[in-house]
Amino acid sequence: MKIPSVLLLTVAVLFAVAGANAATPNNDTSVITCDGPWKFKTGDKPQWSAPDFNDAGWELVDLSAPPGAHDGDVGLSGYVPGWTAKGHNDYSGFAWYRLKISLPAVKGAHLAIAGPPAVDDAYQLFVNGVLLGSAGDFSGPVPVAYSIRPQLFLLPDSLKNKNQVTIAFRVWMSKATISQLPDAGGIHIAPVLGEQSSVETIYKFQWGQTIKGYIAEVILPAIFILLALLIFILYKPRKQYKWFVMALILLALVRTNQAVFYWLQIESAHAFDLITTVILIPLVLGSWLLAWWHWHKLVRPVWVPRVILLLTFIYMCVQLLGLPWVAESLPHTVFDTLSKAIRLVFVLLLLYIIYRGIRQRTEDKGLVLLATLLVATGLFAPELSALHIQGIWFPFGVGVSRSQYAYMAFDVILFIILIRHYKRQKQDPGVFKK
Repeated sequence: MKIPSVLLLTVAVLFAVAGANAATPNNDTSVITCDGPWKFKTGDKPQWSAPDFNDAGWELVDLSAPPGAHDGDVGLSGYVPGWTAKGHNDYSGFAWYRLKISLPAVKGAHLAIAGPPAVDDAYQLFVNGVLLGSAGDFSGPVPVAYSIRPQLFLLPDSLKNKNQVTIAFRVWMSKATISQLPDAGGIHIAPVLGEQSSVETIYKFQWGQTIKGYIAEVILPAIFILLALLIFILYKPRKQYKWFVMALILLALVRTNQAVFYWLQIESAHAFDLITTVILIPLVLGSWLLAWWHWHKLVRPVWVPRVILLLTFIYMCVQLLGLPWVAESLPHTVFDTLSKAIRLVFVLLLLYIIYRGIRQRTEDKGLVLLATLLVATGLFAPELSALHIQGIWFPFGVGVSRSQYAYMAFDVILFIILIRHYKRQKQDPGVFKK
């Protein structure tokens, strides 16, 4: 019974470390927060990157954030709503931001820019008309978006003694992002320009926030895999527990892919959609319903497992056809509605399995019910959020979701159940045959 305490201690240590480093870097005169106001225009023309381009007719966009503002994911500070909340509510595609910056305070220093760590969905950075770098692949007619991570761009030495530079961001956002975020569009956190070492400090701090924000997506899957191994060892003679092992492994893959996507940039946004949204999430829902069905040793009605398998396949097809980038001619809103309806059927089936299973259990009834509800909290997070139940908190300035709390508690409860069952087996070797 020592492992649950170790798990909780691990989480507490992680949060303590997060809290010790969560303070925003001190204000530094050697850095300039590029919050504008920026010149902004939707559309796309290559000459808009030129330092001498006349942007007098463009609209102004202020990227300065109110005190305490942060993103709703990992807790990066300085977050502001995007262009859909500023008069361009249905716009997707290319847009440009331009800003002229005076450099007397940092003149003569080696300069760098910390790119905006929150942008929808990809961007290119131009300094005095020269492409300095990008987030995303702009080699094709339609950019390929990856996760936006903190980035550091070094400015050429030829700019060290300039009195002014012109920064331009060419930003692209897909149609899909509009439906996913209420305030989507463009740059959400202002970039920072200044002396290289000072900018590097800010860049490292942003990376620290990003790592801490997804560290649970590495810890939780590791625990899921350990629990799956434990079940395999303890319940190896029993075929019905194979679904439980599979459900834990699939859930571990879903959570791990979150960290892979946001940390490594080896997976495009489209690839993430296919792997997680189309394949893994339906398989996770189906496997967990079958896992609880077999855990409770239910056999009637015989159609339930077949319906779960069929529903999982249909859900995968609906998820695929509902992706806006698959085919623009498809009625994506219809598929989105179907997806929500299918998820509600999953909820109803899970409630039925809980009712049947708990009703016939003789041992660990309360613990099993709690474990089921905890894992369901993570599986059906969108449905809970639709009920206006808070989905994320920021202890020590780092985002921790409701699902992460629920899964950690589930791990502890499941471990207790397994240990109790193991002790009963040691006392009565025939317990697995009942």
